[in-house]
Amino acid sequence: DYIPGVIAEYEKRRDVVFAALSATPGVLVRKPEGGFYMCARLPVDDANAFAEFLVRDFDLDGETVMIAPADGFYATPGLGRSEIRIAYVLEEPKLRRAMAILAQALVAYPGR
Repeated sequence: DYIPGVIAEYEKRRDVVFAALSATPGVLVRKPEGGFYMCARLPVDDANAFAEFLVRDFDLDGETVMIAPADGFYATPGLGRSEIRIAYVLEEPKLRRAMAILAQALVAYPGR
């Protein structure tokens, strides 16, 4: 009885993140069929620089988000430079807030 509930919860979380990313201009994302994370291509010059921007320079009402740049997941240098990996391990309201913050950060980021 436990496993189907866990699967349903993570599918709901995945769908929240996927819908938000899909609706964000310039973001390309594919809906994963399993796991608890997804990768997305952002309209940024460098996901590492964008991650630093989020932590150092950006907040929305005192909050920001942390992302994992995806270039470290590729063996080929240069691949994944504008991609990120997002884990959807938080509760749905927190994920909705995080996606709203990310969308606003993309608007404010100077390296587009």
